Amino acid sequence: MTEEIQMNLKTEMDKYKQVERDYHKALSQRQQLDGQLNENIAVKKELDLLKSQDDVFKLIGPVLIKQDLEEAKQNVSKRMEYISSELKRVEELIASLDKKQDMHQETLEKYQQMFQQAQIKASLNQPKA
Repeated sequence: MTEEIQMNLKTEMDKYKQVERDYHKALSQRQQLDGQLNENIAVKKELDLLKSQDDVFKLIGPVLIKQDLEEAKQNVSKRMEYISSELKRVEELIASLDKKQDMHQETLEKYQQMFQQAQIKASLNQPKA
């Protein structure tokens, strides 16, 4: 009985650890996306300060290529939309993983209680020498 509970406890612990790894990975992803969004917001602010006759250059590899101001603004806006949608997706993933973590934690606590109770029963049932 205790061996079965112990095995279930270990399996549940492995599941919990996997969810925890996924959670930390998603947090890291969110942090990266936040940084990218802030970077693009700064670029958009700078582009908004320019006049239509000003030159804008885009870095492609080691080369600067001249780009139309409106095209640059559109590219930055599209990038911000994409990053925002990715941020929303990652936020939903984090919320889902958070719920899974809570669920696994509750299950772990139940198995730990069952294991402790089984150990107490086993020690009470042992013949005294």
